Amino acid sequence: MANDSTQKASFNWLMKMAWRDSRRSRSRLFLFTTSIVLGVAALVAISGFGDNLRRDINNQAKELLGADLVLYTNRVVPDSVQQFLDSLGGVQSRENAFSSMVSFPKSGGTRPVQVRAMEGGFPFYGQFETVPEAAGMEFMNGRKALVDQTLMFQFNAKVGDSIKVGESYFEIAGKLLRVPGENSVFGAIYAPVYIPMAYLDETKLVQKGSRVTFKRYYQFAEEKDVDGMVEGLETRMRDMRLRANTVAERKRNLGAAFADMTRFLNLVAFIALLLGCLGVASAVSIYIREKIPSVAILRCLGASGRQTYWIYLIQIIGMGVVGSLVGAIIGSLVQQIVPWVLGEFIPIQTSMQLSASAILKGIGVGITIAVLFALLPLLSIRRISPLFALRASFEKGMSRFDLSRLAVVGLITLFVLAFAFWQTERLLEASMFTLAVAVGFLALAGVAQGLTWLVRRFFPKQLGYIWRQSLANLYRPQNQTLVLMTSIGLGTALIATLFYVQGTLVQEIELTDQGDRPNMVIFDIKPDEVAQVQELCNEFAFETDQDVPIVNMRLASLKGVSRRELLRDTTNTIRTGSINREYRVTFRDSLIETEELIEGSWRSRVENPGDSIFISLEEGFGKNSLGLEIGDEIVFDVSGVRMATYVGSFRKVDFAQVRTNFLVVFPEGVLENAPQFRVLVTRTTSNEKSAAFQRELAQAHPNVTVIDLALVLRTVEDVLEKVSFVVRFMGFFSIATGLIVLIGSVINSKYQRIRESVLLRTLGASRRQILLINALEYFFLGFLASLTGVLLSMVASWALMTYSFELEFNPAWGQTFVVLVAITILTVVIGLLNIRGILNNPPLEVLRKET
Repeated sequence: MANDSTQKASFNWLMKMAWRDSRRSRSRLFLFTTSIVLGVAALVAISGFGDNLRRDINNQAKELLGADLVLYTNRVVPDSVQQFLDSLGGVQSRENAFSSMVSFPKSGGTRPVQVRAMEGGFPFYGQFETVPEAAGMEFMNGRKALVDQTLMFQFNAKVGDSIKVGESYFEIAGKLLRVPGENSVFGAIYAPVYIPMAYLDETKLVQKGSRVTFKRYYQFAEEKDVDGMVEGLETRMRDMRLRANTVAERKRNLGAAFADMTRFLNLVAFIALLLGCLGVASAVSIYIREKIPSVAILRCLGASGRQTYWIYLIQIIGMGVVGSLVGAIIGSLVQQIVPWVLGEFIPIQTSMQLSASAILKGIGVGITIAVLFALLPLLSIRRISPLFALRASFEKGMSRFDLSRLAVVGLITLFVLAFAFWQTERLLEASMFTLAVAVGFLALAGVAQGLTWLVRRFFPKQLGYIWRQSLANLYRPQNQTLVLMTSIGLGTALIATLFYVQGTLVQEIELTDQGDRPNMVIFDIKPDEVAQVQELCNEFAFETDQDVPIVNMRLASLKGVSRRELLRDTTNTIRTGSINREYRVTFRDSLIETEELIEGSWRSRVENPGDSIFISLEEGFGKNSLGLEIGDEIVFDVSGVRMATYVGSFRKVDFAQVRTNFLVVFPEGVLENAPQFRVLVTRTTSNEKSAAFQRELAQAHPNVTVIDLALVLRTVEDVLEKVSFVVRFMGFFSIATGLIVLIGSVINSKYQRIRESVLLRTLGASRRQILLINALEYFFLGFLASLTGVLLSMVASWALMTYSFELEFNPAWGQTFVVLVAITILTVVIGLLNIRGILNNPPLEVLRKET
């Protein structure tokens, strides 16, 4: 009992001492707090959004699909399959979807869209979001259409205007804002246009050889076990080449996709928190060094090393708690705007409820990681001797090797790994994230240490006093070079990497509109239309770059194993999509500029009808997807005719180039008489000519589709901009945290430099000299910090472009210059504002205020 009272009294004494000792330093302890606020805020905001999203997906599961079951296929549905589809019962709705050109008579504009012919009451759950609201149902009652809002905006179309689909005109019944289960980004890429199924034949767009996706939607009674029914019919549907999508599967897939997104954003937020904790470690290090005399006095009065250690640990824990609580409050507020930031990528209505689990997670992670980082400099308190109260040479005693510091570093690494594993649920990815963070920190720290060593090793003694003094400040005791370069450098690296990757991707796309490269693809041309389309190209002075035949076929067997057996073999590693897909192949006698022969020999022509047919496959698809080698047999079903072929070669294909690239290429002399359509690749010289050409083509050949790559460029740029906005939104937390660390580091450095600056003024240095010394020092710090971050981002961007996107890395030098200048100026301004009190007051008055 007495022991409990003693422990309680000891704890109360530690709390009182921690409170009293913090009185003079609370403004500086506040800087510790602000360093972790934004990181915790980002974690709470994203985690809360993720919790709401998961709940909303579960609550709106049926609205995500619009039906209980969807069956679909890309091949013409025979009567036997139609009977099977009808026999499943329930309330049914049909959809035929295909790509085509549409035109707006009022403006004369044309554009490729996805036409969706509907019949029945789809969506059974949820509704089309339209303007006016009733248009989602009323368009089925006449010759009317629903048109995607991006399309209407592009051509300045209004409700009541007409739209031409094929050879038929439809009145625009409403502007389509959202389709159940789809996000608005899809409309920017391939805008949907809905028309009633009853008028599909009048458009004359669906003909033999047309590529159409046939869908059947079902609504069943509440008690119906749809997933069980689909599982029981799996074999029959596979034989009929039908694919299914259920509410449970849709919910599972969408939940997994957005879980990946929120995990990624959580990791970005965690980097911001780590950045803030680095500032905590730096600030605590300076704070503890200043507390050495106080600690030594406490030791002289009888306090143990452990007690003095706990006094300051309590302060740090308190600041961690306060910072995490403030961050949680800010994060809860930011959470309300996250759905607006990500709204265009989310196909459901998201709620804005506060998430208790997200708040507790943010607070717990914030306190834990802040304390762990603070422990590194805090551990040195245990080694302070009472003799330090009598002498100032404490540096040696504090710099000895300490095994406990190594243990704390290990705990930090394990915590980062555990958090990453918590987010990714994959040990390899978590390990790679931890390694990447470690490499980033070590690289920045290594560069900082290397630069300080170089300045010291090759110090320019011949320079003037001001330059020498400012350069010496980069490596003097308690300098800020390391912390500033690691904190600001990492934040700069994140944002610069985003700019580089986005800029390179957009630049790669823009290359399609440079020089003599083709920028228009015309496809779905029937053989008897080729001459007419070519003549129209000649009228507009469009030079045809390629005239490519395309034949549709399916896989019948692979290395002697039939397609049905491949699908039924549970040990088979070949993806179902590669077995069931419709292959679009071409035939020619030579390679094109985007191809390179990797293995085997190119066979240009089959001379005699009985000769073996050797085809060429794209390397990755042939070897990795199908597991084939040179000489293996593939049997294709070409419009009901079995055709045996053999792998003759593998090609490396540059799919980034605007050419008609194929996974499978046949030699000449085999497919000339097979059902086929043609593709023309050409180049336009102006937007006006392109628009006029597309109008005339749509009038004469409504079944032919044109892809204007200039339009694709604008669309992709728009999508990239939306994605980059999301990443910039998260990057803001890293940059803002870096700036707070910068401000805190500079302000903390003030306490280290007061005596030095006062001594200089006492010795006769002018205000101008001190101002220039500090301005140059902060210039070097800001410039080196931003330069290090930019260099690191260049390495990361080069790796991403080279190994992930397989593109040439082209850095955006203009943005690089802006980043360097902005960060440098900001550092100098903050630094000079920090020392104005020293410059504007007499030395004695400054010493009285600060001591």
